[in-house]
Amino acid sequence: MKLLVTGGAGFIGSAVVRLAVARGYQVVNVDALTYAACLDNVAEVADSPEYAFEHVDIRDRAALDRVFATHQPDAVMHLAAESHVDRSIDGPDDFIETNITGTYNMLEAARTYWVAQGKPETFRFHHISTDEVFGSLPANPDVKFTEDTAYDPRSPYSASKASSDHLVRAWAETYGLPVVLTNCSNNYGPYHFPEKLVPVVILNALAGKDLPIYGDGANIRDWLYVEDHADALLLVVAKGAVGRSYNIGGENERTNLELVRTLCAILDQKRPKTAGSYADQITFVADRPGHDARYAIDPNRIRTELGWRPSVTVEEGLEKTVEWYLDNEVWWWALQNRQGVGERLGVKA
Repeated sequence: MKLLVTGGAGFIGSAVVRLAVARGYQVVNVDALTYAACLDNVAEVADSPEYAFEHVDIRDRAALDRVFATHQPDAVMHLAAESHVDRSIDGPDDFIETNITGTYNMLEAARTYWVAQGKPETFRFHHISTDEVFGSLPANPDVKFTEDTAYDPRSPYSASKASSDHLVRAWAETYGLPVVLTNCSNNYGPYHFPEKLVPVVILNALAGKDLPIYGDGANIRDWLYVEDHADALLLVVAKGAVGRSYNIGGENERTNLELVRTLCAILDQKRPKTAGSYADQITFVADRPGHDARYAIDPNRIRTELGWRPSVTVEEGLEKTVEWYLDNEVWWWALQNRQGVGERLGVKA
């Protein structure tokens, strides 16, 4: 199977690319190389004969048509997106253009190619999305997002992803494009761009800076190790039922404060300070506007239909993540001067 992966130089996309090449897939990585992308993320597969890179923006329809015609993929895995909620608050325009218009371009380029190929039944358009499209959950642990949960996005980011999900379903219903969709919980792990909570905490801790926690730290997320997510995505594109959506969760709910304290404890063990704990650097800051209280995924469908479950607990995954950052300072140090890194974003509201 030849996969066309959009956003393959980003955090989740690069995990998909690395795993797909390791498993013998042919992979075409389509990426615009915006601020959060890094070709170092896929350096280990760059010389593989199974790998090709196309420096293309999904907002450029003509370039997408050329990519499809040149590489003739068997399936599309569409991950390219603007993804940082705080940045969407400060500048929603990039999220509208990339996540909505870019997805429209991908759908039309894929549909044109699919029709030209004679509408092969084996073709797939796999759209990768987020659980944030479902809005916010109450604290009740028995209530979780399912594939039938009504959409209720609360931020420009989640609204743009909800829009893209609706477009994908519309192209399936109207044009018969064979699609599958997935909505995932919060990812973490190696190669995570240093603007999200986990890498910010690790890098700020090592630098002796404050560890900022929004509000009182009681917001709950379900944490999914990125390499587990990549494994699930490759399973869905290969075995998922056409027209079906699958929620992918880590089965690891934690409050933000619990997560940060766990990271501090791991760092205390692996790179202890001369005095005190990294937890002493925790600082509570003004909450994000419209901050959703809780996300949690019911993963029953992907578990029962496709037999998938995450391989690590959040504690195991965080330990692997901390070890990776400690061993790969050259990678993250090179990103420190990129726009917005180290700044508090999302306060314009």
